[in-house]
Amino acid sequence: MGHCCSKSIPVVNTDESPTVNGVSTAGPPPATSQPHYANSANSVVAAGAGGATPLHSFAASPFQSPLPAGVAPSPARTPGRKFRWPLPPPSPAKPIMSAILRRRGPARETGGPEPIPEEGGAAGGGGGGEGERGLDKSFGYPKNFGAKYEIGKEIGRGHFGHTCFAKGKKGELKGHSVAVKIISKAKMTTAIAIEDVRREVKILKALSGHNNLVKFHDAFEDANNVYIVMELCEGGELLDRILARGGRYMEEDAKTIIVQILSVVSYCHLQGVVHRDLKPENFLFVTKDEDIPMKVIDFGLSDFIRPDHRLNDIVGSAYYVAPEVLHRSYSVEADLWSIGVITYILLCGSRPFWARTESGIFRSVLRADPNFDDSPWPIVTPEAKDFVRRLLNKDHRKRMTAAQALTHPWLRDENRAVPLDILIYKLVKSYIRATPFKRAALKALSKALTEDELVYLKAQFRLLDPKNGCVSLENFRAALMRNATDAMKESKVSDILNLMDSLAYKRMDFEEFCAAAISTYQLEALEGWENIASSAFEYFEQEGNRVISVGELAQELNLGPQAYPLLKDWIRDSDRKLSFLGFTKFLHGVTIRSSNTRH
Repeated sequence: MGHCCSKSIPVVNTDESPTVNGVSTAGPPPATSQPHYANSANSVVAAGAGGATPLHSFAASPFQSPLPAGVAPSPARTPGRKFRWPLPPPSPAKPIMSAILRRRGPARETGGPEPIPEEGGAAGGGGGGEGERGLDKSFGYPKNFGAKYEIGKEIGRGHFGHTCFAKGKKGELKGHSVAVKIISKAKMTTAIAIEDVRREVKILKALSGHNNLVKFHDAFEDANNVYIVMELCEGGELLDRILARGGRYMEEDAKTIIVQILSVVSYCHLQGVVHRDLKPENFLFVTKDEDIPMKVIDFGLSDFIRPDHRLNDIVGSAYYVAPEVLHRSYSVEADLWSIGVITYILLCGSRPFWARTESGIFRSVLRADPNFDDSPWPIVTPEAKDFVRRLLNKDHRKRMTAAQALTHPWLRDENRAVPLDILIYKLVKSYIRATPFKRAALKALSKALTEDELVYLKAQFRLLDPKNGCVSLENFRAALMRNATDAMKESKVSDILNLMDSLAYKRMDFEEFCAAAISTYQLEALEGWENIASSAFEYFEQEGNRVISVGELAQELNLGPQAYPLLKDWIRDSDRKLSFLGFTKFLHGVTIRSSNTRH
């Protein structure tokens, strides 16, 4: 679990104001539906100023840090509630909050905030409608939780459950402390809500084992609740440590944090799992020791994703949500955007995208650029700034993957293993299915790569365990299977091998592997792209450029006759070959949209 606005809540447009990209351009919503913030500035330190939590404030993660009794959670919670909508609403914030308030009715005079109802259920989890009576709330988990664990005090509470200390009474965990996430079945008022719990347990069970991922022990159920038993992390949240350091980390310390995040995220992505709610509150330290490993928690919003598929439900936390999530078409790259936001915060203590309302935050994410001018950015190293920029690129195709980020000059360490990158498989699949002309252009581009880019490609080639300097389909298959988990089977990642079947009849040396495994979009994001493209065109002129007609070029790009007027400018009149402009555009690809296409 992990979202608070359900697919079953109808979204009514109460905002007559114009919208841009689905984000309301009107001013702040009225007080009845406006989220409040304790902080009045963009600083993470300022967020710790305290203040009472109003009725409609953003809530903390369902799995919060296990603080000692009597110690309140950090007041610097990221004010980014989890949200999920069935269809694109006119505004990303105001109508959905209004709909929830109408369903809930007048707020009770209890003096405290009510939880936002999940999946259309009542705030108290009663539900009980006719639709709910037909739901099967049996998960098939063991029913002997009480016999194996003794529940202790509550250590965290979210919208969909609460987390408690517990101690094992028998078995391998006898006498050991654990964390138990308790999710009420009364709040599971739709089939979607039930499936969300089932998926969270599947993901935790399948992925558990990575050093930076919270360890899953078991799942139980009874007539009232589902119990998810996990490793207990008593060292507090990453957000609390940022605050303890005065709001930001020094670069070397920030690197240690980011490497751990990238390591576990690359592991998840290879298995076909996207987290969708990466933020400082969802990283806990095992103990309070300074150099202790950090664990990612809360997979309530996570999902399996097949290769070449896109997700479209809007979920996450406002400050960390990627632009393509708001556009309702995204994949694992959205997690890298969130890591970019976390890195920005670690290095300067402020959020890169900020506003007083949720709609304002979304507008900032969609339109604004991060500020790299104010202090302390002038004294931050160029490599660190480049690292953040390459993650906070609004074009998801130009973002680094988690594995690529680990080989970036800012983080590069020859003694640290680089994880296998699923992007390699996607790019090689496209290469072997490309036309000879397109492959010739990519080979020319690969010859112009910088040493920095080759570091990543050499690491990936080694992971394929080449034989006599070459790789075949069997190498790709074996490398994937060495990293396989049940999550990979669920997300059907191995299906990508079926689309690479033509590689079974050939062998690929490192030079051709480089041509197959490079992304033009990612190279375009580099400061030295023009030099790379210019050098590549020289190679292309010598070895790959040939006479080509407008019709042939359109066919290469899978475009119709309506594209001919555009493509004729790409071909030189002198020899009917691609010009430099045509070469770069051909590598990039182009989509011709009809005039009535809705963007």
